[in-house]
Amino acid sequence: MSNWIIFSIGFLAQLLFSSRLIVQWIVSERSKQVLTPRLFWQLSLLASFLLFVYGYLRHDFAIMFGQTLTYFIYIRNIQLQGDWKKFPKVFRYFIILFPVLIVLYYFNNNQYDIENLFKNEAIPFWLILLGIVSQTIFTLRFVYQWFYSEKRKESMLPFGFWMLSLIGSLLILVYAVIRKDPVLFAGHIMGGIVYTRNLMILKKNEA
Repeated sequence: MSNWIIFSIGFLAQLLFSSRLIVQWIVSERSKQVLTPRLFWQLSLLASFLLFVYGYLRHDFAIMFGQTLTYFIYIRNIQLQGDWKKFPKVFRYFIILFPVLIVLYYFNNNQYDIENLFKNEAIPFWLILLGIVSQTIFTLRFVYQWFYSEKRKESMLPFGFWMLSLIGSLLILVYAVIRKDPVLFAGHIMGGIVYTRNLMILKKNEA
């Protein structure tokens, strides 16, 4: 597949990720408190779907790893907000099964090589490790958010979520610069500003 098509998929995913932050930022600024609009999770799920595809096409395990868990957490938050069943049943089944189906398809057709994900000649092992650590921290923000929301039976974005977002995003920026990945760089350069602003709003409300 042509590089321009692969990068277009990645940039579209990051554009959607950035859009969700802008929507969340505007809604929160208007109300003077950190809120989580429904559109935030819907854009997150669509963007995660596309970025998973991008990671596979780039043979970048760090990206795929980072999307796998959050993908289903996005679905869970949509469920908590009562919107999941509003989607057509066929769409819901496809979205849930997609990550599994793509792995099974390529594995059964001898096109999916797990070893290649860890031994990409374009990425030294230490850089893959940095990418995995970065994505793990970035992913943990949603694990934290998931437990926090499940405990309260309401979809929320607490202080810890934004702190982990900021730390993970900065590490991914370092990875993106070294990896020379314009998609990751473009996606996270703006995120840091929004994460910092949400932390400031939360601190101000706690004062």
